[in-house]
Amino acid sequence: MSKTDITKAEGDLYLENLTKSFGDFTAVDDLSLQVPQGSFFALLGPSGCGKTTTLRMVAGLEAPTAGRIRIGDADITYEKPYRRPVNTVFQNYALFPHMDIQENVGFGLKRRGIKDVDAQVADALKLIQLEQVAKRKPTQLSGGQQQRVALARAIVNRPAVLLLDEPLGALDLKLRRQMQLELKRIQTEVGLTFIHVTHDQEEAMTMADTVAVMNNGIIEQMGPPTELYESPRTAFVANFLGQSNLFPAKVSGVDGDNVVLEDSDGRFLMPKNRVADGVNLSSGSSVLVGVRPEKINIGPLDPGQEPPSHGNYVDGVVEAASFLGVSTQYEVRTAGGDAISVFAQNLDVHGLMPVASQVRLTWLPLHGFVLDGHEDINAGVESELVVG
Repeated sequence: MSKTDITKAEGDLYLENLTKSFGDFTAVDDLSLQVPQGSFFALLGPSGCGKTTTLRMVAGLEAPTAGRIRIGDADITYEKPYRRPVNTVFQNYALFPHMDIQENVGFGLKRRGIKDVDAQVADALKLIQLEQVAKRKPTQLSGGQQQRVALARAIVNRPAVLLLDEPLGALDLKLRRQMQLELKRIQTEVGLTFIHVTHDQEEAMTMADTVAVMNNGIIEQMGPPTELYESPRTAFVANFLGQSNLFPAKVSGVDGDNVVLEDSDGRFLMPKNRVADGVNLSSGSSVLVGVRPEKINIGPLDPGQEPPSHGNYVDGVVEAASFLGVSTQYEVRTAGGDAISVFAQNLDVHGLMPVASQVRLTWLPLHGFVLDGHEDINAGVESELVVG
């Protein structure tokens, strides 16, 4: 593609063996992925994982140490930012305070000498549902409105790829949730490729068609949000994307389509299709058993109670209970010494388990998952609390 029309490049975004090093530190390590045209893609991870550096390389704000960046057939690896069919929306909005909203949105079009700017700006303001504030200054708008204006200013240029760098980080929780739905609506309507960089798992799962979980410069797992949540392949993904109970166990054997596992609390069955790729299932091998807190049923332990025929179970004592309105979060210490979190929906507030209650926890085999036992059981736990 010639230098004169690279700004009009279209197609899927390709990152090919992309690497970025700063001295001895490798921020992005041999990263390859394809983002389909018109999709909503999220790069999710803790501070320092490489997600923002990846975005800056796509934007042209950082030059790769190695690798290529393509949009369709156009190689944009070393193109200047203004020559790329890419726009970026930052957390701080970067609106011009001396211009009104209409002028802010049309700024890029006028710089490029585009005709009929007013009609395109009007369409963009209609898209973000802010036609009524076209003549106001940015300081007269709320944070959420300013965010939508920044989005309209980027979208009006019709880039092949729109980059969103922690765009909702400055908003309060309620407004952030509203804007998540707005961003998804807008992306669906305009059909542009959105790449959203965030540390917020809820943002990623709410909006993205595909989520790539990054850690230490590499992608640990990539796929639809439901797949990553229900079938994590590493302890980091299990802990970072939502909350997981992980406890060590040993492989006892294989029974048909199920793997038999043992730990200090007894035996568990797990379907083979709930075992992550590469896990050693030979007898005596170490594994991590995982189950999400909301997948577990909790009930009082009755003397002489028979084990459930339909699933796995452990017995324990309630160490803490937190009423959260929609649900109650329990912290249970099992007889074998494991700590397990349970989220129980509050269908009947009179059935809450008090602290020190003896309880039985049960879950269906298909609701668990099995990971490599040599992984760090706490990987991703602390990272979830770090922003960036």
